[in-house]
Amino acid sequence: MDCRVVVEAAVPVYDVETSDEAIRIAISKTGKMLNPDLSYVEISMGTRTSPSGEDLPPAFVAADEALVALELEMTVFNVEREEHASRIARKEIGQRLENVPLKVLSVEVIPDENGEDEQAESATESQESDNDDESLIPEFDELVEDS
Repeated sequence: MDCRVVVEAAVPVYDVETSDEAIRIAISKTGKMLNPDLSYVEISMGTRTSPSGEDLPPAFVAADEALVALELEMTVFNVEREEHASRIARKEIGQRLENVPLKVLSVEVIPDENGEDEQAESATESQESDNDDESLIPEFDELVEDS
């Protein structure tokens, strides 16, 4: 199965005056760290809310330094479970973004081209292979009778 994973990153930016400037620099800085190895990762502004539910800008600027919330989205192919996809995404992105905290926001299973659920197919295949294995292994009674 294939999954689309969205990871939130808290990117520190230095020597900035406005949140717009901090966002532009954070996206550029993150793109440089991810390229060329992870050029397929999509970078966008993250969303933040206050405890009361009010929308906040994705950058917090204080003393000419900022912490910018970015969302990094990538597709992970041929995974067993959603948890497996999230671990792969965190590892791949985390290796290139040193000292940047990451949090998995969402994992979405991408339906295959036929529109069928691959897990159902693999479960059916494993049941069929189990049935085939059972016919190959003789029962205990058959072994005792042969001797």
